[in-house]
Amino acid sequence: MRKGYDFSKGRRGSVIAEKGRTRITMYLDDAVIARFRSLSEKTGKGYQTLINDALRTHLEQNEGSLTADTVRKIIREELAHG
Repeated sequence: MRKGYDFSKGRRGSVIAEKGRTRITMYLDDAVIARFRSLSEKTGKGYQTLINDALRTHLEQNEGSLTADTVRKIIREELAHG
């Protein structure tokens, strides 16, 4: 190993970014997270994947814009069916 390394061109974050996916920070109700985690245990899929799938399904069914109110509605519908 060298005594010193040059990190002047280094960047924070994952080394290899996934194409077609973006990491974000998002606040959801505790009850929403708990329900999706419960669904995760039943299905074997990650809870974040389940949330993403619910949002994607909604977008495919409704070509309209996705607002915060729409996201809340989608999550409530998913929780009601789960």
